[in-house]
Amino acid sequence: MENKKVSRWATIVSYLKRFKWWLAGICVTILLAVAILVPLPYYVEMPGGAFDIAQVLTVNDKEDKEKGSYEFVAVSQVRATFAWLLYAWATPFTDITTAEETTGDYSEADYIRINQFYMETSQNTAIYQAMTLAGKSVTLDYQGVYVLSVSDKSTFKGVLNLADTVTGVDGHTFNSSQELINFVADLDLGADVTVQYTSQGQKKEAKGKIISLSNGKNGIGIGLVDHTVVKSDDKVTFSTGAVGGPSAGLMFTLDIYDQLSTEDLRKGRVIAGTGTIGMDGSVGEIGGIDKKVVSAAKSGASIFFAPAGDNYKAAVKAAKKYGTDMKIVKVSTVQEAIDYLRNTD
Repeated sequence: MENKKVSRWATIVSYLKRFKWWLAGICVTILLAVAILVPLPYYVEMPGGAFDIAQVLTVNDKEDKEKGSYEFVAVSQVRATFAWLLYAWATPFTDITTAEETTGDYSEADYIRINQFYMETSQNTAIYQAMTLAGKSVTLDYQGVYVLSVSDKSTFKGVLNLADTVTGVDGHTFNSSQELINFVADLDLGADVTVQYTSQGQKKEAKGKIISLSNGKNGIGIGLVDHTVVKSDDKVTFSTGAVGGPSAGLMFTLDIYDQLSTEDLRKGRVIAGTGTIGMDGSVGEIGGIDKKVVSAAKSGASIFFAPAGDNYKAAVKAAKKYGTDMKIVKVSTVQEAIDYLRNTD
């Protein structure tokens, strides 16, 4: 009898042991799933690669057959999970940022839209600058105004989205954003107003009211900037897909200029760089330059253009830390970049 009791307890203990390991296995699986799949209010930024501009840009429908390449570099951003945070802590040139630091006050969808706007604007400015430098005939045609923000007090909040283009107000069209601003400022506070706009290629219309703005003037409560399109006998086509942001402006300008001019500035070299491009040809600073230096070095670039100022200092520091002999070149204007390529081999 006693032996039977012992046998039963032994069986129960054996089951409990098996159950314990089975339960532990489930817990570990759940924890791993949480670590890998559950998003946190952070982003991880890391080198995103370097890309031959010839793969995303054509001039006059001709294949660019010259040796070497111009490359734009990217920063990759992923929504962090616990596993991504561990990776970032253990990996150089990888940073953790809060969602607010990354997207600002924008929703994730609006953040993507606004970066697409910045990409399109940088492309237009690059085309205009390159054609001007190459002595080509070029103009900028006004299309309307881009919506960059919508005030919480605006009656168009939730109607107009970032990167929509306002083409008219009450049936009136304008030749600049300032003309639109002046028009709505003269309307009475609380007056009904109808806005004509395009959103994702579709023409739309919305009704709202004139409100008092923080500057004391009347308006519709949107932040805006001119939406222009380049007009020229020469044709430049981009296919950058979902890549956003303004930081490829300098490199786009160099590539277009080189194809339009009779020069061969590349001379067989792999040339990378970053920086916004202004309407006056100035090169502006950008974010994540240490990661872009790493991307360029991995691609085999021999030259990396960095905007003058803090960007240049950070680029030199990153190159030294990574251990590349890639030449870091400081530029304030696109003309300085052209002169450097022209005068070096």
